[in-house]
Amino acid sequence: MSRVVDNEILYKQMQWRYACKKFDPTKIIREADWNILAETLRLSASSYGLQPWKFIVVQNKELREKLKTHSWGQSPVTDASHFVVLTYKEKMDAAHIEKLVEQTAKVRELDINTLGRFRDVMTKDLIHGPLSQTIDQWAQRQTYIAMGSFLTTAALMEIDTLPMEGLDPDAYDRTLELGGTGYKTISAIACGYRATDDKYQHAKKVRFDLSDVVTYK
Repeated sequence: MSRVVDNEILYKQMQWRYACKKFDPTKIIREADWNILAETLRLSASSYGLQPWKFIVVQNKELREKLKTHSWGQSPVTDASHFVVLTYKEKMDAAHIEKLVEQTAKVRELDINTLGRFRDVMTKDLIHGPLSQTIDQWAQRQTYIAMGSFLTTAALMEIDTLPMEGLDPDAYDRTLELGGTGYKTISAIACGYRATDDKYQHAKKVRFDLSDVVTYK
C-alpha cells in the first residue's frame, strides 16, 4: 500500500522550517528518528548513482568544540542534537566505480559481466572525459542534493536544521583527519530542536513570488 504525503501537510512543513540559529541542547533526536534521517542521506539521488560523498556525524563533544572554533563560534555546532559534516570525493577513480558496479550486481541479482557498458560509460565520462577536469565541482553538486533531501525530510518530521557553509573547510579537514582519505569538507548540518527563545522562528519567511522563480515555456 502506497503512502502519499498530503499536499497541505507538505506545504505547511516547508513553511514551518527555517534555518534554526539557536538549538535547545537538552533535546535529543530519538534514535528511530535519527535512523530515518541517516537513511535519507544514504538514499539521496546522485549522478549515475555514484554517491561521491561521506557524511560524518560528529557526536564527540571535544571534536565539536574544535569545529566550533572553525565555524565562526556558531553555537549550533555544539548545542544541536546531531552535527553532520558533508564531505565530497575529490577525484573519481576506477575503484569507486567498480564498487558501484559490484553493488549493483549484488542488489539486483545480475551477472556482473552484463554491466560492462555501465562501467565503461562512467569511466569514460568521469575519469577520462572533459568532466574529469572539474570532477570535484561535480561531486560537490551531488553532495548538495543530499543536503536538500535531508532538510526536507527533517522538516516533515518537525526536526529543526541549520545548513552551514560558515566554516573553514580546510580546518575541518585537519580536525577530522581527512588528509589522504580522498574526501574533503564542503558544508555541515546542525539538527535538533529549536530553543524557545530563538527569535528567528517567529520571523516571516521571505521568498520571491512564485512567478519570479518558476516560469513555463
